[in-house]
Amino acid sequence: MDRREYAFEGAKPDIHEDAHVSRESTLVGDVTVAAGASVWPGVVLRGDVGPVVVGEHAHVGDNASIHASTLGDRVMVGHGAVVNDSEVGADTLVGFNATLDEAVVGERCVVATGTVVPEGMSIPDESFVRGVPASYTPLSETTVDVDTLFETYQSGGYTDLAARHEDLFE
Repeated sequence: MDRREYAFEGAKPDIHEDAHVSRESTLVGDVTVAAGASVWPGVVLRGDVGPVVVGEHAHVGDNASIHASTLGDRVMVGHGAVVNDSEVGADTLVGFNATLDEAVVGERCVVATGTVVPEGMSIPDESFVRGVPASYTPLSETTVDVDTLFETYQSGGYTDLAARHEDLFE
């Protein structure tokens, strides 16, 4: 096994047998990766000062860092995103290079690429989040085609893709 897994103060990563975790990722301490989830190359899941939970069929893209945070079921975290001490609700998309710091993002939200959600911010369900610092608008008041986005990024496509990468995943 090439994947880097490290215990921290007696807690060690717990990976469901149906999850796909890249050999090029790093998992530290109290980390749970649920069934159908995928963790891609360069990802760091660090559960030292608090647990990291990656929900069922959630996907964490290349080079993302998740520290002491919970990702709900079917969450998609884009490449290079940073999620620190935050909670992300089910069916939410977090765009490439977005940053969430001590924030709560509701269910069925879209966080745009490069967005910075600052400490203490709470985003309601079904919001479109964008900007530095972040602001949000109800998805119903935007032109964002949420159904197409969710179908494209939250379908089983990433699970299927992970399964096809036999040399990249355990």
